[in-house]
Amino acid sequence: MTSKASTAAHPGEATGEHADASAAGQEAAAAVAAAGLAARAAAGQLRQMPAEGLDETLRAIAARLGERAAEVAAANSRDVQAAKAEGLASAFVDRLTLDPGRIATMADQLRALAEVGAEQARVRVRDLHDGLELQEWRRPVGVIGANFEARPNVVVDIASQLIKSRNAGVLRTGSSAIGSAGVLIDEVVGPAMASAGLDPAAIQLLRSPGHQTAFALVREPALIPLVILRGSGESTRALAREAALHGVRTLAHADGGAVIYLDSSADRKLALQLIESSLDRLGVCNRLNLLLVHGDIWEAMVPLVTELADRLGVAVSLPPHQHRLGLEWALEAGSEATITVAPAAGAAEAADIANTETSGLAAAVVAEDAAAAGQFLDAYAGTGAFWNASPRLLDGFKLLSLPETGINIDAVPGPRGPVTFRDLYLRQYAVVPRRPAV
Repeated sequence: MTSKASTAAHPGEATGEHADASAAGQEAAAAVAAAGLAARAAAGQLRQMPAEGLDETLRAIAARLGERAAEVAAANSRDVQAAKAEGLASAFVDRLTLDPGRIATMADQLRALAEVGAEQARVRVRDLHDGLELQEWRRPVGVIGANFEARPNVVVDIASQLIKSRNAGVLRTGSSAIGSAGVLIDEVVGPAMASAGLDPAAIQLLRSPGHQTAFALVREPALIPLVILRGSGESTRALAREAALHGVRTLAHADGGAVIYLDSSADRKLALQLIESSLDRLGVCNRLNLLLVHGDIWEAMVPLVTELADRLGVAVSLPPHQHRLGLEWALEAGSEATITVAPAAGAAEAADIANTETSGLAAAVVAEDAAAAGQFLDAYAGTGAFWNASPRLLDGFKLLSLPETGINIDAVPGPRGPVTFRDLYLRQYAVVPRRPAV
């Protein structure tokens, strides 16, 4: 009896498409490991440099941004043209774009960060028995990873926060921004670090496109124990799940979309101003996504909101909705210029909708009635709460005068809201002999 030759691969043998994926995964893992090792080897200089030296590094980066603005703009123009040729959404292209104003803003923010005092590295907590005292020490994490959307300015935002916090880093941006990111690292950040006496290898950029590199970044707990995940959507959630499986901690920002609630006591002129100011950029996470309107002013406000939206080129989704209330329009290709408008019976119901139907990023209440505003603010559990102010203020520089590494919306203890250099440390308790009083 003869048998047909089996065409199935041996369990340990990869063939065809699977072999390609396996090879790509191995290459990505090797690239991440190499970057992590290089960053770790260079991290010692960051730990040892005086705070004044770190601040001079930030000023040097700001200066290099001005000196190399033409090279940065040229690389970014190539990225933008490629994105447009691919037919990517206008909101995506807006996030990708670095115009002269945005480059100047990046430099200004670096100089502002350099003026912020360093956090105290060692703080006395209390006296213990036997002539001892308890101190709390701040220690750098070591090497921090960052995976973020195709926004070149974030390269400098995160690099500056890592330097200020004495951490090395391994960065990965979206494939569409790799050209811009490469010039920022090679022509701006790296040379500025070297001029200040730091090893540029402390800030690594992964340059291989594709998701394999992103997944490899969250699989190195011993080398890169913390990874910042930015960018809205399922891909970021998938990376957070993968990181958890491998024992890597994350500060993840997967979902956004802000809420504004118009109370019956809202000043109509102010309400329309805040709506307009919350729609100045449609591709960012803290833009207006869901507008809730008290039933008592529904008939009066909806026509005004619709007229404003028409002028801004924004569509309005009115009841009955064929989608969930918290649908994040910035992620809906072709429909980014849309807001959802829905009624709410009062402040308590509006806060409940914001808590249960949206990501919990940010919500604002527009009200002249302090009791109604207080009811909303007390009930809303999201990351940022605003009264008669735009939720677009939920931004590191706008709130804290500091660039951010991202906005963390976790509902557990830890950094929440805009994450800055002050959050990127490990707490260590140290018991030492008590120092004599002076």
